[in-house]
Amino acid sequence: MKMYKNVIMGLLLSTALAGCSMFGGDDVATGTSDGVNGVSTGGASTSGVGDGSSFSGHPLDNPASPLSTKVIYFAFDSSAVEPQYEAVLAAHGAYLAANAGVSMIVEGHADERGTREYNVALSEKRAKTVQNLLSLQGAGESQTEAVALGEEKPVAIGHDESAWRLNRRVELIYPAH
Repeated sequence: MKMYKNVIMGLLLSTALAGCSMFGGDDVATGTSDGVNGVSTGGASTSGVGDGSSFSGHPLDNPASPLSTKVIYFAFDSSAVEPQYEAVLAAHGAYLAANAGVSMIVEGHADERGTREYNVALSEKRAKTVQNLLSLQGAGESQTEAVALGEEKPVAIGHDESAWRLNRRVELIYPAH
């Protein structure tokens, strides 16, 4: 039953992403916070060119762009992408689609709870969910590689929710950047 729920959630998310303003609508995207570290995730062009900002660096480094957000956080025991990351994944997918020579590692992680095997499997599901959503946005199959690390590389050390929520994540890594 849980697998079907995740499939349905994935379909709903892809439908929602297809309606985003960056895919032909006239609405301007509004900024949102990721709820974990307060990073803004909306309102900027995915190209970094002609977006009206004074930023002149690489588009992936523009703090006003959703492309600067490279960590997606997850709820406990879940591989479902939260709605606040829709614009981030849409921007990264569009960026990859527009830059065929660019690749990304989609690195899945889990917190320390659960067995090693369970955490590797969960982190793989998270990475593959993100990889599939990037693909729906136009990223080529050969542009992304899903990697599952389980609980092996925590960013926060601790045995409480404040540490666990930071370790339940997918990192979007551009190796050549």
